[in-house]
Order: sequence, then structure tokens, then C-alpha cells
Amino acid sequence: MVKEKSANIDISLEELLEAGCHFGHSVSKIHPQMREYVYMARQGVHIFDLVKTRRCLVAAAQFLADLVKAGGKVIFVGTKRQAAPIIEKKVKGTGMFYIKKRWIGGLLTNWPEVKKNLGKLIDLKKEIGKGRGGRTKYEQVLLKREYSRLEGFYGGISGLTDIPQALFVVDVKREKTAIAEAKKMGVPVVAIVDTNNNPSGIDYVIPANDDAKGSIDYIVGKIVEVIKKK
Repeated sequence: MVKEKSANIDISLEELLEAGCHFGHSVSKIHPQMREYVYMARQGVHIFDLVKTRRCLVAAAQFLADLVKAGGKVIFVGTKRQAAPIIEKKVKGTGMFYIKKRWIGGLLTNWPEVKKNLGKLIDLKKEIGKGRGGRTKYEQVLLKREYSRLEGFYGGISGLTDIPQALFVVDVKREKTAIAEAKKMGVPVVAIVDTNNNPSGIDYVIPANDDAKGSIDYIVGKIVEVIKKK
């Protein structure tokens, strides 16, 4: 259980409620370890205890803010349809990194190979910037196509020079591979965990709706807000 910490972050229960963070899944889908975060059931759906959600969000935000202040890097992972555009929009320009398409297998456990692809992405961008440079039009098209493919997967972590010091995850079930790699490499995980998911192995659980755009937007926004202040 994460102890509550103070943080330079303004979160009200009303805002969490308005964002739809309180809605869990149907009562039949509850994971036993998530019961402690449930306030009640309404019309067959579990409702989160937003007092606990707020406390956990503050603790997670403080942890990430302190990590970034000390020079650490965070990768935000949100590949589901609702999360991907929010992750990209909120994280861009913060100095942090993100994965929006799908988790790159081995990103943490086979970093040298990932680093090679990041280098390739940089090289391709330079080559495209030079213009055709003696290449045929077809060769230029192939070059741009390969750059576009790599950029789709690696664009959000371009500039990353080593494995990060933490992951922030939306939907632990969907991103189980990322979490497994993080655990293997000793990288702490902060995650939004819905009532139907297993919170085991998550260092900082944020018990909340991980499906609604409003909930994801609010939580990611607050995390980013605190990180940027540091």
C-alpha cells in the first residue's frame, strides 16, 4: 500500500468525479485485490473510492516529480485507442518519452538493439533532409517509407539514451509485456489500474477508470503538470 505524500499538485474530488475517474467495471469482473479501492456498487458497476484515488494519484505524482527532478526519465505507455492521442499530446515537449502504437518488445530487456534502431531513425531523417542526393525517385520513396515505419514505433522515444527510470502505464492488462520487462529490469511502474485488473507488481497504483478519455486525460494531465513544474 502506497503511503500518501504531499505534492505541489491541486486535485479535488470534484474534478476526479467530473472526469469520470470513479467508474469501474461490472461487479462480476472485480479483481479481488482491487476491492480495497472500491467505495460501492451502483447498478451493477463498481464505483471507486475517490478519496483513495486522489491519495494514490498524489503519491504517484510526487514519486515521478522527484525522479524527474533528479534527472530521471519516464516513458508513458498508452497504446489503446482512447489513450494514444492523449499520451502523445500531453507528453510531447516535456522532455519525457511515450509509446503510443504498441510496446516495442525488448525495449528494456534488449536495449542495445532498440538503441540501434533509434540511431537508424536519426540517420534516415538526416538522409531525407539531404534531398534525393543521387538516389532515384523510387529509392527516395522507399527511404521515406522506412523512416515513417520506424518513426511510428520509435518516434516517441527518440532521444532516449538509456532505459528509463520509470514507466507510466494506462491499462496494465494491455501493457503486460511492458510491465513484465520493467519488473525484470528493476524499473518502477506507475499505472492507472481499473477494477478488473491485477495491481500486483505495480509500484504506484492509481485506482481509476482506464477506459474513459476524460479519466485518462485528467490523470495524465496532472502527472505531466507536476513533472513540468520540476
